[in-house]
Amino acid sequence: MTPLDAIILGIVEGVTEYLPVSSTGHLILVSRWLGLVTNEESREAIDTFNIVVQGAAVLAVAGLYRRDVSAMIRAILASVGIMRRAALHRRHFRLARNLLLSFLPAAIIGLLLDDWVESRFFAPIPVLVALSLGGAAMIALAPWVRKRAQDASGSGRDGATLTPPLALGIGLMQCVALFPGTSRSMMTIFGGLATGMAPRDAAKYSFLLALPTLGSACLYKSYGLYKSGGMIEQLGGWLPLSLGMLAALISAALSVQWLIGYLGRGGFAIFGWWRIGFAIVLGVSLWQGWMTL
Repeated sequence: MTPLDAIILGIVEGVTEYLPVSSTGHLILVSRWLGLVTNEESREAIDTFNIVVQGAAVLAVAGLYRRDVSAMIRAILASVGIMRRAALHRRHFRLARNLLLSFLPAAIIGLLLDDWVESRFFAPIPVLVALSLGGAAMIALAPWVRKRAQDASGSGRDGATLTPPLALGIGLMQCVALFPGTSRSMMTIFGGLATGMAPRDAAKYSFLLALPTLGSACLYKSYGLYKSGGMIEQLGGWLPLSLGMLAALISAALSVQWLIGYLGRGGFAIFGWWRIGFAIVLGVSLWQGWMTL
């Protein structure tokens, strides 16, 4: 992997991580278009890079929502008597509790199925199917999302007012995104909307949920990357990895800010059409032999 390859993959990761279009699916496909996957060893190295670089996207959200993150940390510390309770202590504590509940299903199921899913579904054909089905679902649900955006007050529900069962429900929906091409963002935003949140609030909850979900996956993969020094050399050393993460950090911050405003206006169908269009390009590439399985 050259530094330019890493920057391209980093930009793809940052732009697509929080959009409901499947960053993992895009990274799998772009890495193959760049010719970075030539054998099983290189496939494992690139797939690991694609997950580790998500850490930069996590940092982008942590920076953009630093006030919420800081408030949740203070609320947790106050709940065990380390800090004094603030006026919004209970609200921020409930938000932290709900995010933990939403994270738990992915943590448990992901740990159990990670290797199985990677060995069978991290490939162009499964991504093509998931992109197409997800795109059709988003187009079909676009009028409902637009209606929820127009009635922005909704039920007044946000991440802090979810009940524990609803938070777990969003977590179970997130587990579907273990399959590449599905989109963690799409599933968690759908889950938030189903609980009664307005699109903007559903998107914010999805972004905050990415902190424990993607952060833990990144740490898990980073540990494996660190233990296998040969894989670092396979990726071209630490320079490409660092450049890829920097590119992902910048592009993710810009992507999140744009998406919040766009979903607030009720936009959703465009992502469905993008997924279907991308699936068509993928299908043609496979048919013409421009990409190998």
